Amino acid sequence: MTPGPRNLITDVPGLLVGNAQDAALKSGVTILTGDQPLRTSVHVMGGAPGTRETDLLAADKTVDRVDAIVLSGGSAFGLDACSGVMDALHAQGRGFQVGSAVVPIVPGAILFDLLNGGDKAWGENPYRALGRAAFDAAAETFDLGSAGAGTGALTAMCKGGLGSASAVLPGGVTVGALVAANPLGSVTTPGDQHFWAAPFEIGAEFGGLGPDAASGLGDPVPSRKARAMGHPPPDKANTTIAIVATDAALTKPQCQRMAVAAHDGIARAILPAHTPGDGDLVFGVSTGRIPSAEADLALLGHAAALCLARAIARAVYHAKPAPDDLLPCWSDLQNTP
Repeated sequence: MTPGPRNLITDVPGLLVGNAQDAALKSGVTILTGDQPLRTSVHVMGGAPGTRETDLLAADKTVDRVDAIVLSGGSAFGLDACSGVMDALHAQGRGFQVGSAVVPIVPGAILFDLLNGGDKAWGENPYRALGRAAFDAAAETFDLGSAGAGTGALTAMCKGGLGSASAVLPGGVTVGALVAANPLGSVTTPGDQHFWAAPFEIGAEFGGLGPDAASGLGDPVPSRKARAMGHPPPDKANTTIAIVATDAALTKPQCQRMAVAAHDGIARAILPAHTPGDGDLVFGVSTGRIPSAEADLALLGHAAALCLARAIARAVYHAKPAPDDLLPCWSDLQNTP
């Protein structure tokens, strides 16, 4: 499999992504939408998720498609970004028809970035406006790193961020991943140079440095993030929230199965992953453009996991420094003796 032309989730035809962020807030919102409603499910493996409308995505629930998905900073405050996206969709007349009423369906998930050095002394919750701005910015190309929902993200050792990657399978099906990486664990091996996801890198999409040749790398390393946030550090101030998508036609249960498999990508790119203090969550999305047989599902899940691992590394690789950051960027650490 090879990356699509952009190496972004928007290589899946029909998908758009929009970012909005506030530099002083050190937070932001990322939305995914499409030119048609998207069949969607979800799978949660972290112990501290923050979500909206995810119960609706279970296989036994009646609503089969959504109009947009929101990834946001701001912890529970960030869930209001979904309302801003609903406002924009409602203005366009898009949503689930119930008699004469039209109700946009907008699931969302949040990460915790309230202690990252940004100004959180707002008088009015800013996330509704950020959600609307992210929807208005939706396009086939978008920024990675310190953008959108990844603006204020932090990993254990350096800044996190927003990442994306794609893969085109031999039969022509495209799979892509979008992630806001703010985990309790590290994305880099001890020494801050190599990425845990390096074995799955394609080309030099996150530096091309290859895997770490050292052994015994699983031993815990003291977290810069925990130290920067105070003593004792908050135990639920982390999460990795993601979307994996394909143009293969999947049922709702198959979308969930793809999301389940994609969690392996989090485990390959972050150490440790799926902890009690993370809210790790993956949405699975199908645009349904290419007929897909049941036998393809294993390959789709594998590709989704690989794309998600690569996207997490790319999120950290593209992070940029900003005033009052709690942690350095990966790029800054490469210049440190």
